[in-house]
Amino acid sequence: MAEITHPPVSADWETRAYWEGCARGELVLQRCSVCERVQHRPRAWCVSCATDTIEHFVASGRGRVHTFTVTHQNHAKGFREACPYVLAYVELEEGPRLLTNIVGCEPSDVRVGLPVEVEFATTEGEYPVPRFHPA
Repeated sequence: MAEITHPPVSADWETRAYWEGCARGELVLQRCSVCERVQHRPRAWCVSCATDTIEHFVASGRGRVHTFTVTHQNHAKGFREACPYVLAYVELEEGPRLLTNIVGCEPSDVRVGLPVEVEFATTEGEYPVPRFHPA
């Protein structure tokens, strides 16, 4: 089983802080300074109260597998060579769920509720992508 070869990440003004955090080995999330809702995917406004007073913070990098699937077939370059791989939603300690990969174990060892920690995989570009391994 090979590693996924991730394509380059395209950061924009809304996502730059997130991707720059990944480059430092940090998982950066957003919190609304009005209602304190923690959110992911990065955006310019709060999904709960629609204010634009968003702050960034470094998350713990810990969570649990919320749901997952084992991908046996993917025709996209860089992904097909890595099959089978685990695609999962990880529920972070801070609340949001992140679509990611589970690595560092056999796909058959992954289960709902599995405690995981973040690590970062290199890409063909400047920014690494977060993925998770069993804690």
